[in-house]
Amino acid sequence: MSMRPQPTSMSEFPAPDETGVRMRYVTRLSSNWYFLDKYEFDLRLADGTWQPQQREAYDRGNGATILLYNRARKTVVLTRQFRLPAFLNGGPGWLIEAAAGLLDGEDPGAAIRREVAEETGYQIGEAREVFDIFMSPGSVTERLHFFLAEFDPGNRPTEGGGADGENENIEVLEIDFDEALAMVTRGEIRDAKTILLLYHARVHGVL
Repeated sequence: MSMRPQPTSMSEFPAPDETGVRMRYVTRLSSNWYFLDKYEFDLRLADGTWQPQQREAYDRGNGATILLYNRARKTVVLTRQFRLPAFLNGGPGWLIEAAAGLLDGEDPGAAIRREVAEETGYQIGEAREVFDIFMSPGSVTERLHFFLAEFDPGNRPTEGGGADGENENIEVLEIDFDEALAMVTRGEIRDAKTILLLYHARVHGVL
């Protein structure tokens, strides 16, 4: 079950002398799902002057994603699920992705093991974090932690498909690694986090 991040308070912001950002007002625009806020602040420029700015940011909490792979089979486990924003922007809406989810207050490693079990049905041991990045820093606060882990085909207690009650309707796919890379080239895999993980695995010789 996903938990909402806590609303931003002015006391959370560091002092302007430390950051070059002088926060003035935060206005809550929406809390229907997560939080959309309008920020009014002053930004210190290179010449020392302060410039007024207004921006909106969406806070949905931080998350984690993982590429499950098997060296012997030379395959990766991905998922397919419906994404409304992709549908609204001219796509079919059904995206092929690496397993992922929000941290929900957990350590990133613990959170991604939970998501793997919920989405794919596999149980994994140690997951290796390879980097963490901001996926859409122009408008979304989320920081995403990226992991790799080898899966054991025999260690799959459930069929996965998503957490009960969240209406995720997730299809689990096991795909040849080279075919997954070809699917990126053909435009069949268009999810950014998944492409980053696949290319990271190729560059570092994981498969």
